[in-house]
Amino acid sequence: MYYKHHIFFCLNQRPGGEDCCAQHRAQEAFDHCKSQVKAQGLAGKGQVRVNKAGCLDRCAGGPIAVVYPEGVWYSYVDKHDIDEIVESHLKNGVVVERLVTPPHLGR
Repeated sequence: MYYKHHIFFCLNQRPGGEDCCAQHRAQEAFDHCKSQVKAQGLAGKGQVRVNKAGCLDRCAGGPIAVVYPEGVWYSYVDKHDIDEIVESHLKNGVVVERLVTPPHLGR
């Protein structure tokens, strides 16, 4: 694999004030994750890639991020949650169970 982990952050903005990840500071979480991954030396080939995504269609659990290849969906609240995902999952390969999005939550 080119990357060990790939994390996508939904940054979708819905028109007309409809609830979406962008309204829940998703861009800030993305930026924080990217800086943490770089600061911990986890960025680059064979390691971690942090990417923006459009709608991931899991709005009810938002804001949302998903880590591949495991396909683990996370609902997060703040920078502390992002730090925990970086440290536990992206660095050490341990899923942060308390942040896993319930499987029934969709749009």
